[in-house]
Amino acid sequence: MGGLSIWHWLIVLVVVVLIFGTKKLRNIGQDLGGAVKGFKEGMKTDADGAAGTGAAEAPPAQQIPGQTIDAEIKKDTTRS
Repeated sequence: MGGLSIWHWLIVLVVVVLIFGTKKLRNIGQDLGGAVKGFKEGMKTDADGAAGTGAAEAPPAQQIPGQTIDAEIKKDTTRS
């Protein structure tokens, strides 16, 4: 009893094709390939830092340097 041989993999492949059919397997493969391609494009960045799709990135939220907002959180004891 060791690893799986080529015959075991062929039997598994035949069973999968019989269960799902070639058309459904082809659609699953195309969907998976499209998802991987979209993920890779999303991870790429151009030299100027823009996303790979060419869309403009949203500007960061405006920050005011030197000002701190201090607050306390109090528990509301009127509700039960």
